[in-house]
Order: sequence, then structure tokens, then C-alpha cells
Amino acid sequence: MKVTVIDYGLSNLLSVRHALEHFGAEVELTGDPAAVLAAGALVLPGVGAFRDGMQGLERLGLIGPIRQKAAAGTPLLGICLGMQMLFDQSEEFGSWQGLGLVPGKVVRIPAEAADGARQKVPHIGWEGLLPAGGRADFAGTVLSGVRPGGECYFIHSYEAKPADEADRLADAMYGGRRVCAAVQRGNVVGTQFHPEKSGPVGLAILEGYLGMCKSAADS
Repeated sequence: MKVTVIDYGLSNLLSVRHALEHFGAEVELTGDPAAVLAAGALVLPGVGAFRDGMQGLERLGLIGPIRQKAAAGTPLLGICLGMQMLFDQSEEFGSWQGLGLVPGKVVRIPAEAADGARQKVPHIGWEGLLPAGGRADFAGTVLSGVRPGGECYFIHSYEAKPADEADRLADAMYGGRRVCAAVQRGNVVGTQFHPEKSGPVGLAILEGYLGMCKSAADS
């Protein structure tokens, strides 16, 4: 299975590449729009600010090709900043338009917990994944290999707010509130956490994504 990982200058590409190669995937790292348009499976990783990420995609001419491939049904996985850029907009450093593949927006994590106590921002650490969007478990999703409560590694100052609750695949608790941890809207999947840094649980999620890619290729 060949997976194209989009390189726009704001991502930890090697750890993502190694995690995918663990399952025998052939990984292509590219910032070339033509390569993205030719891809059978896409991963959009990222670390840093939403504004910088979208400007990087725009500078390389990648926004149109990513939207085109998502609309055509190509499996697309966004990781951390990559997940946030799947949404319509973000309020980080102003108001910035995203890829518009998952309706909703990205907002700053509150400085106060649910009980009014101050909480650390950014949110850094391991949190358990909870089924969301009306699900009782993760069956039938890319998280099917994960038991509810399986922990993944988070590092973020902003959180996604999907407009449609059905798009929420998993949540995590932080400061007594549910934070969106993963989304899925058809062939478009996003994880706020880093599966490539989340041990066996993260690897199970990437394996689930590769299974989704294989099913799409076989259909």
C-alpha cells in the first residue's frame, strides 16, 4: 500500500513515515501538487500554528489538490495541526480559513478548567480516548483496534469544535471537559493526538487507517 505524506514544511515527517512503514506501507514524502493528485491515500501531518500551516499549503499550491482528492473519496488522515486544518476556520492569531472538509472551527483551549481552577495551556500529555458522536465503542471506524480508554499523546493549545456531532469520532477529557480527539467525515479522518507517538494504541489507529485505504483501493 502506497501512502503519500504531504510535506509543507511544518511536520515531523520521519516519525510518521516510520510508523506507516512498520506496517509495510510504501511512503512518499512530497510537496508536489501533481503527486498529491496522483495519490491513492494521503496523510496531512503538522505541528505549529494554523495560519502558518495554511500559508504553507497555499504557497505550494496544495489546497486545491487536497480538496479535490477528498471530494473524490481518497482516504485522507490529518494529524494534530493537520486535523485542525481540515476544519472551516481557526481563531489562532486572528481568523483563518481552513480546508473546509469538516464543518466547524478551531478555538483556544480555555485557561480555566470546568471547576474554575486554572489549567495549563498547551495541553500536553497522555489521555484516554472516549467514544463520541453517539457511539458506544469504536467498532466500524479507524479506531476499531482501540478499546475505549486507550491512551494517546496530545500536545495542543487549540481544540476543534465540529459543527456536526456525528463527525466526532473520539473525545478526551481535559480540565473536566470533553475535548475533540478524533473526527471522521466519510473518507476524511483526523486525530488531534499524535498516533505516531502514542505507542501500541497509536499504531493500532494507523493500522486501521491503512485498512481503510486498502478497502478504498479494492472497491
